[in-house]
Amino acid sequence: MKWGALLGYSFLIICIVMFQLAKIKKDNKKEKAALISLSLLGWILATLLMFVPELPGPTQLIDQIFKPLGKLIEK
Repeated sequence: MKWGALLGYSFLIICIVMFQLAKIKKDNKKEKAALISLSLLGWILATLLMFVPELPGPTQLIDQIFKPLGKLIEK
C-alpha cells in the first residue's frame, strides 16, 4: 500500500513541477533550480515520513536546542 501511495504522490509532484516549469520564463534559471530543489526536498521528507512515521518533527528539534537555554534564562 505504501508503494502505491509513493507512486501516487511522486506522479503528483512531477505533474506540479512540470506545470510550474512551463510557466517560468526560460532565462530564470534560479527560479527553476529553487522549484526543483524545494520539490525534491518535499518529496524526500514525505517519503521519509511515510516509511518512518515516528521521526521527530522540527518543533521537537527546536525544543531540544532551546530547552537548556530556557532553563538558564529562568535562573
